[in-house]
Amino acid sequence: MFWRNTKINLIGKLESKNCWTFPSPSAVTKHLLTRDYREGLRDINELKAVYKDKINHLKKKASIPVPSALTTPPTPPQSPKSSSPFPPPPPAPRITSEKAPSSSPGIKTLSSYLDVEKSRALPQKELEAIWRLRHATDAQSLCAAIPLDVYQTIETTAKKHPHFILPLPKEGQGAEIHFLQWTFPAENTVTVLFTHLAEYKLRGEFSQPHTTVTHHLELIKETGLVLLQGQVVEGRGVSVDEAKWLLMCLQKFYGVAGEKSERRRLLELFGKGDLAFKIEDLVEEAEKVV
Repeated sequence: MFWRNTKINLIGKLESKNCWTFPSPSAVTKHLLTRDYREGLRDINELKAVYKDKINHLKKKASIPVPSALTTPPTPPQSPKSSSPFPPPPPAPRITSEKAPSSSPGIKTLSSYLDVEKSRALPQKELEAIWRLRHATDAQSLCAAIPLDVYQTIETTAKKHPHFILPLPKEGQGAEIHFLQWTFPAENTVTVLFTHLAEYKLRGEFSQPHTTVTHHLELIKETGLVLLQGQVVEGRGVSVDEAKWLLMCLQKFYGVAGEKSERRRLLELFGKGDLAFKIEDLVEEAEKVV
């Protein structure tokens, strides 16, 4: 038959449609050596020498470079961030037994406004009058004299709840929400920063406050008064009268009036990030007269 007599190559024969026969290794070797003799080569070593360049070229061509991505360890995945309606608040103020420095860079102390030593001997009413006159020419300023017992209640609450939000009524727009945070930068200086909540959510700790209120404690022993000084930044969407409203709301939640169970509950819920905190309840409490 045709299939039985067909030679496939020097290595194998097709004996039938489904069967192959292969020559022994000695037959292959004999064939290669016969070819080598025809080309003038005596043994396998001379064969390797003749084809050395070609072999090296094929080796280089067959090599596959390893991609750098395979040698570089993978970057570990970032941990998922929890979602929240508010950005993470700043760290709570540190309360230690050690006294903080009397002043810090960038912080205005009472001596920036008054002669502290001469003011120690002044009666309360005279000190209040001088303090108000000191700020009368600045249209963007706030000032007040707070009795020590009233201030102590506010400070105690502030250390427990250093950040909170307050509503600011806007005619025809409902209530605008503002974020407040307490800081204790120096021994005799306590500050409150008011920022638009929308900006704070967007920029976090890099947001710019529209109102800064500082409490000066240098004269509490002699006069029993804490002198409050505030500054409203012009062009940041809040007027001086609106800043006064926010200060009044702050006293409602942090002062003696804040000891009412509902206001204290709102402070605690906000501090915990509890979903039970409702803006409607906040606005209702803020609008109450007392």
